[in-house]
Amino acid sequence: MGRYLDPKADIVFKKIFGQHPHLLKSFLNAVLPLPQDGQIVSLEYLSSEQIPEIPAFKRTIVDVKCKDQQGRIFIVEMQIEWTDYFMQRLLFGAAQAYVKQLKAGETYHLLNPVYGLALIDSIFDHKTPDWYHHYGLVKLDNPQEEIIRGLTLVFVELPKFQVTSTKDKKLKLLWLRFMREITTETKIVSPELLAVSEIREAINLAEEAAYSAAELDAYETHWKAVSSEKTLMYASEAKGRAEGRAEGRAEGRAEGRLEGRTEGRMEERREMAKKMKEMGVTCAVIAEYTGLSVEEIDIL
Repeated sequence: MGRYLDPKADIVFKKIFGQHPHLLKSFLNAVLPLPQDGQIVSLEYLSSEQIPEIPAFKRTIVDVKCKDQQGRIFIVEMQIEWTDYFMQRLLFGAAQAYVKQLKAGETYHLLNPVYGLALIDSIFDHKTPDWYHHYGLVKLDNPQEEIIRGLTLVFVELPKFQVTSTKDKKLKLLWLRFMREITTETKIVSPELLAVSEIREAINLAEEAAYSAAELDAYETHWKAVSSEKTLMYASEAKGRAEGRAEGRAEGRAEGRLEGRTEGRMEERREMAKKMKEMGVTCAVIAEYTGLSVEEIDIL
């Protein structure tokens, strides 16, 4: 086998999953939180996308309408993400897919559920080792029972993904290993991946030899765009941190001056209270005049 291309690049992902519905069906059945009686049996692409010579650099990579074993219809919008704000982007895209189902005058009962699936090529939640994040609309005081069906979001943090439990579906783990492990640096593919016919086919479709010169140029353009976006993001974050430190120092100086002035005024009040106390003025009068408490005046 020759050199591989990374399936996280949109042009590779679309060649594998945008042109081979049986591979996408296997992938979605494995990765989405679908019930046992709700597996996808057929799907159709919402737009007949052919890979252009220089594809547009965009977030959404595949949109499909799926039919499950019960004849129920739902929509899946997929994205590959690597920078901030992916939650908002996926929510917006999935919400758009939900809303745009209806034409003018149609009733709400025609709406089908929408799943938004984002494969994240970076770590966004550093507080937990969990890599699979499933979000839905629930009633806060009874989240297990009260669920509004219609919009579901799933985020998978590929860098954190590890096979640590056998409770997950094996095919789910293998497909995510494919997404994480197949890169331009791959020399040897795990026999476990090659043992699954669908994944083996996807691996063959990721071989560099399967791409034209124009597609390879588009592949390089894709990663340059990713690198540029990451650079801009990091520069923006660095600028924000620098501005935050400068603002913190300025606030610290201002707070120091304010604390100094406040302490100075308190010392003036204490001196005034001492003098008044020496003159025989009652503590109640001194307290009213200086703003100090009677207890503070007693110990002067």
